[in-house]
Amino acid sequence: MLAFLLIVGASFYVIATSLISLVGDYLFEQRISMDRLNVEKLSVQVAPLYNAYESAELQNLLTQSGGQLGGRLMIVDKDAKVQYDSFSELLGRRLQLPEVLGILQAGKTVDYGVHQLSDERDKEGSDSLFSFLRPLNTGITWVAYCTAALNGDSGVEGVLLFSSPVQEMMADLYSLQDKMVVYFLLAAVAALLVALVFSRVITKPIIGLTKVIQKMGKGDLSVRVKVKGSGEIRRLAETFNRMSERLEALDKSRNQFVANASHELKTPLATMKIMLESMIYQPDMEAPLREEFMNDINNEINRLNLVISDLLTLVQMDTHSAKLNRSSMDLSEIVKNVAHKLSPMARDKKQLMTVNTGEACPMYADASKLTQVVYNLIDNAVKYTQPAGQIAVTLEKAGKDAILTVQDNGPGVPEEDQEHIFDRFYRVDKARSRETGGTGLGLSIVSQIVQLHGGVITVKSREGEGSTFRVELPIYHG
Repeated sequence: MLAFLLIVGASFYVIATSLISLVGDYLFEQRISMDRLNVEKLSVQVAPLYNAYESAELQNLLTQSGGQLGGRLMIVDKDAKVQYDSFSELLGRRLQLPEVLGILQAGKTVDYGVHQLSDERDKEGSDSLFSFLRPLNTGITWVAYCTAALNGDSGVEGVLLFSSPVQEMMADLYSLQDKMVVYFLLAAVAALLVALVFSRVITKPIIGLTKVIQKMGKGDLSVRVKVKGSGEIRRLAETFNRMSERLEALDKSRNQFVANASHELKTPLATMKIMLESMIYQPDMEAPLREEFMNDINNEINRLNLVISDLLTLVQMDTHSAKLNRSSMDLSEIVKNVAHKLSPMARDKKQLMTVNTGEACPMYADASKLTQVVYNLIDNAVKYTQPAGQIAVTLEKAGKDAILTVQDNGPGVPEEDQEHIFDRFYRVDKARSRETGGTGLGLSIVSQIVQLHGGVITVKSREGEGSTFRVELPIYHG
């Protein structure tokens, strides 16, 4: 705020100073031009009389002209002594004025100057020739001197000096200066009030935002900023709240992810521990039962490996360390190959799988990761569709996009679960998912891979009627 006031004050001071200077220059220019013109004209009349020693006529001319011009006229000789005075008071007095010396010594033809005098100097008599002035401000008077050379046959013979009061003009300048000071004070007060209001309007939301950020720094991600006002402050608050919501959601997702991951890893470990303890404490266990336990332990280890592998894949994608190894490929060939690999599983369940890829679909993408996308979608359709069900896999091109659709007539996904279907470890039917060996990470990985390719995956489903997964991928050509 102090800086703001200093800037306003400095700006106003510069403007006020410039304005006073312009007004003063204008007034003095007008006065100087008028005095010079009158003195120069008069010097032309005075010079012949002065050179001819016409004292009486010269004195009359000075007295008459001084009254007309509103000032005092004197003639100074080469030695700077007063020879003639319209007031007849300073005859024989030497005047060491810059304007006089400028004519006699510096060779000027015309000179002008403004001087400030005081009452004390007048009392001493050094400047008594200005005693006719009546100062408007006690103790200070202002006078202007205008001089012109009096030329003769041998050069400059003397100086015509005209002195006149400029007290009124200086008083006007002083008055203007006083008004500027008042205006400056009023402007400073107004600037202070504006600064206070402006500061309150601006800083209050920022102070509130700072307090919220401090709470967030202590771990409370549920805090929000009150959205008020308009313009940039409102947009800042709205943006901050959106960021807070995402951070809170991310924190909850992370906590849920850790809890789910711990559960997924703990369950097979607990199962293996029970079976191993049974084998340890029953050394005489029958061979077929022991073999069954060993197979179950091996399956649990495979399940652990699968969960860990999927977790590592998601971690790589979250840290943006997963890179796409793009190459020229045909997505239709990948769809055919994956469908061919999973067709025996579908035949075992007496399911009817139809594959329609149409013409070739060349792309510039990561073939390995897209294979994982196609495999997970078709594998889920086979696993979760009832025996004798139907599965339709379709690939088509629409403009610059490739559209993969995997449709089944299985149990479908309840509407309340559809928005979470791509969340990690989310299962619609947890018991059935464990029976099928799923980790609850497959669709999350699929979604991440599709996003890495700049695509979109959606699901449409009705409970009891089946599900349709639709993947849209942009076709890039390398």
